[in-house]
Amino acid sequence: MSEKTYQRLVAELTNIEQEGLYKLERLITSPQSGQITVDFSGENKSIINLCANNYLGLADHPAIIQAASQAMQDYGYGMASVRFICGTTDLHLKLERAIADFTQHDDAILFAACFDANGGVFEPLLSAEDAIVSDSLNHASIIDGVRLCKAKRYRFANNDMVDLEEKLQQAAAENPRTIIIATDGVFSMDGYIANIPELRRLADKYDALLMVDDCHSTGILGPEGRGTAAHYGLQVDILTGTLGKSLGGAAGGFVAASQPVIDMLRQRSRPYLFSNSLPPAIVGGALKAIELCRKGDKRRQQLKDNAKYFRAGMEAAGFNLLPGEHPIIPIMLGDAQLAQNLANRMYDRGVYVTGFFFPVVPKGQARIRTQMSAALTTADLDTAIAAFEQAGSELGII
Repeated sequence: MSEKTYQRLVAELTNIEQEGLYKLERLITSPQSGQITVDFSGENKSIINLCANNYLGLADHPAIIQAASQAMQDYGYGMASVRFICGTTDLHLKLERAIADFTQHDDAILFAACFDANGGVFEPLLSAEDAIVSDSLNHASIIDGVRLCKAKRYRFANNDMVDLEEKLQQAAAENPRTIIIATDGVFSMDGYIANIPELRRLADKYDALLMVDDCHSTGILGPEGRGTAAHYGLQVDILTGTLGKSLGGAAGGFVAASQPVIDMLRQRSRPYLFSNSLPPAIVGGALKAIELCRKGDKRRQQLKDNAKYFRAGMEAAGFNLLPGEHPIIPIMLGDAQLAQNLANRMYDRGVYVTGFFFPVVPKGQARIRTQMSAALTTADLDTAIAAFEQAGSELGII
């Protein structure tokens, strides 16, 4: 036992708490939806949830629950194996085919989470002879995946196409075998949508592959909710995504791409080769979720209407919002402790929101990131806006 190590950790944790950066977890006692129940001082309390990734409101959909239950009855609780040993069922292949068809790619490959998909997509495809040009605000999973790869790295300013082209010119000057441009489809802390038309144009100009993480786009943007590229009528070369947000909200991630890319990932991607196969219940539920998503235009319209309504109400109340059209609507506060205080006041008023602060966002850019859902009603939004007005006034924010 190293007592000095524990003392150091306790001191660091104390410092995190004193700076207002300590993250607490609240207990939910119901299925995820627009309204949930939470353990509030030992009693169940109903509360409006404005911080889930449950964009289409499918997390508690009875058809998905039934499909997951049936898959468990047919295939058991778990596979107790990785895919290449004895962890692949016909159900897994059916889901991969469904994802490929949905995203309009040759094939798809499943991972335990999109964090693993992003962490495992670069190393099998690239070496020191290659280059990655990555957006500066990419998700942590892309950053970690790039770090695991020996390719030469370039970073361009967020969504800045002039800077991207400069970095592509630098990369191309080294005459790499392959260049990959990597970006989020929607930047999750800000709700900004990537400039896919320019990214696609520059990728083609410099003979690069375009890789997009569509976790916060799948189910929301484009025809049938196919994502950011479909929103612009375009296609990307490598698409990563999640089953843990719009598509039922459980777990699991995927990569969709051309056949050679997927085949190489099956042979060499370490998170795929060394992680248990997705449980049958998640696979069965995800298949139903994709089906509902593709037919979910009414849900997408409700989501869009909710985002427009909430944004207008919060702006009228005097809050500082980042501009945008996505259902991610950040309320900018600047100070971490203020974000914590506002989240706590809202929780007491029956609205579940969470403060975001360093290291999740840069210092001085603390915020509450609200997220709309098709499961929210206008009455829910009116209640939330009124609670924000009261709490914001008390704290001197508005």
